[in-house]
Amino acid sequence: NHAPMPMHPSTHATNTRSAAPVNNTDLLPPNPKTGQCYARVLIPAVYKEEKKRRLQKEASFKLKAHHPTYKWEEKKVLVKGEYEVAKLIPAKYEWRTKKIMVKPAHTHLKVIAAKYDWKVEKILIKPAYSTWKKGRGPIEKINNSTGEIMCLIEVPAEYKTVKTKILTEAEHTIKEPHKGVYKTIKSKVMVAGPRIVKTKVPAVYKTVKVKLVDQVGVVDKIAIPAVYENVTERTKVSDGYLEWRTILCETNTNADVIRHLQTALRDSGHNPGPIDGVIGVKTMAAVKAYQRANNLPVGQLTLETLRGLKVI
Repeated sequence: NHAPMPMHPSTHATNTRSAAPVNNTDLLPPNPKTGQCYARVLIPAVYKEEKKRRLQKEASFKLKAHHPTYKWEEKKVLVKGEYEVAKLIPAKYEWRTKKIMVKPAHTHLKVIAAKYDWKVEKILIKPAYSTWKKGRGPIEKINNSTGEIMCLIEVPAEYKTVKTKILTEAEHTIKEPHKGVYKTIKSKVMVAGPRIVKTKVPAVYKTVKVKLVDQVGVVDKIAIPAVYENVTERTKVSDGYLEWRTILCETNTNADVIRHLQTALRDSGHNPGPIDGVIGVKTMAAVKAYQRANNLPVGQLTLETLRGLKVI
């Protein structure tokens, strides 16, 4: 249960209020008095409590069913509905002859060969000419004293018969028409299409006992109001911070004071361990628990805590 006693303030942390800047004056306690010990203690955050009405359960509704009632009644019911029977009348066919074209009418180009003829003509080989020719006998003399008789004769022209082949008709083409080729065939044609003949079959009824609804069922919608509860909400007003406070230490305390402190802690419901006049771990744990429970600065054995426990 032994723990070191709080020493000079310079041995403790120098945390400042969370909302204030750190400066050199925070390193020592303000306005110290001779013979007293000081330490930084945690000034707890300040909270305020506010009572509020909070919704615990939203408004809703429930359904209450009223079942239907029934009654028995004879009724003519349809067993088999009216229907139609359809009968297929097949198509009717007949044989018909038909002339169909196997090959359509068309024209061919026919080549007509060239035609020739023979031309017979006389060709002048030697033209006619005149020449002197001796007479042929005494009769051709006028008298005996007549000298040689010379006759001027005409020699006829000489001709030669020549046969020449001449073109009388040039080679050419002509369009030669050809008639279409037809074939007579026999085919089966439909003269009357298939048809459906419908015959009505009457409906079939039967008298039966049926269960009818006498009164229909209904559902009532019952509203359930919302449920609220009163709660206390705790909200922080200010943050906790460290502040210099006068504390109990070896300089200003003794074993009797510590024993008195331990007894007061025990009486307040906080276990300090053995009542031995020594501030140990258990005693300081009890001190901190008391401080939290009473919203006091937590961390050191302040004079404010001793006054609360009525030690001094």
